[in-house]
Amino acid sequence: MTNPQIDYAEMMEKWRMEREAALKAARAELIVALRVLGVAQVIAEYEGYGDSGNVEDITLQPNEMTLDEDLNRKLEDFAWSVAYNQHPGFENNEGGYGTLTWDIIADSITLDHADRYVECSHSYDEGL
Repeated sequence: MTNPQIDYAEMMEKWRMEREAALKAARAELIVALRVLGVAQVIAEYEGYGDSGNVEDITLQPNEMTLDEDLNRKLEDFAWSVAYNQHPGFENNEGGYGTLTWDIIADSITLDHADRYVECSHSYDEGL
């Protein structure tokens, strides 16, 4: 039962704006740190299904780059958050997966995402 005293659309909009602000702040913090290290590109592969998921792999360009544990975790959290913000709930049921590519020099993000689903064909015949 829904509560008529609660404006759910307003709550969702507030939540969306909070997520956008958090992503913007994380992006600003990360891009400074990555540029200082000389990272030109980040490629993050993520996958989720069965109500869970995570970033599977992060590749940096140039290839010899490595990140400390804290910065790597922040980058994984950011990549997951961007994917989730664009495709909320994709980790449910059969899930989804994708690749986030972040051009650090141009500060441009491309998200290549796929959702999985089950298709069923059902028929019912009686009295044939």
